[in-house]
Amino acid sequence: MFTGIIEAKGYVESLQPKGGDMRIVIKSDTLDCSDIALGDSIATNGVCLTAVELFTNGYAADVSVETLKATTVGQWQTGSHVNLEKALTPTTRLGGHMVSGHVDGVGEIIARTTTARAEHFTVKAPAELAKYIAHKGSITVDGTSLTVNAVNGDTFELTIVPHTLSWTIIEAYRAGTKVNLEVDLIARYLERLLLGDKAAVQDQKSGISEAFLAQNGYDSRP
Repeated sequence: MFTGIIEAKGYVESLQPKGGDMRIVIKSDTLDCSDIALGDSIATNGVCLTAVELFTNGYAADVSVETLKATTVGQWQTGSHVNLEKALTPTTRLGGHMVSGHVDGVGEIIARTTTARAEHFTVKAPAELAKYIAHKGSITVDGTSLTVNAVNGDTFELTIVPHTLSWTIIEAYRAGTKVNLEVDLIARYLERLLLGDKAAVQDQKSGISEAFLAQNGYDSRP
């Protein structure tokens, strides 16, 4: 588990194809690697990776075909910059929100504007994730815990303060940049719980609709 509070920035030193999978070496000049052990989890642009080799200033991780398809990892190149966060411990301050490091989908930055010292970003999410994104709710973008300032269909808006802008890779975002998205854990579990016994049916899709909620006692009237 992670908090979405980025500890350091790093970069991809190498990508080595291995039988259809990929071994990736990540290096960082600022991440404290002294307490990382083999098998530890490290969120790398929001993707939970397992350290399989350690260096004084980085680590190597194996990435499966599924991860290459479902995240932006498949688009990384040597020199690509990444956000880094080590797994939380019982004494970690939970400054962001509960983050699993399991990416739900890839979004795209479609607009960037400036107001005073803040930067505003409009992000387009995959349509199937739109229902999990709420105004003033939490979302993880490339591993960074952020607050949703507005939602319009399958797009949402973020306001990034100078510290976050400089401490993460968000400064480099431009229209067209692809980003890893992880929606709030509570929203995903709540949807599953609402299915009740129907959750045991194989290939059960979400099934959560206004009609479903009405049948189960929810009244949407003010």
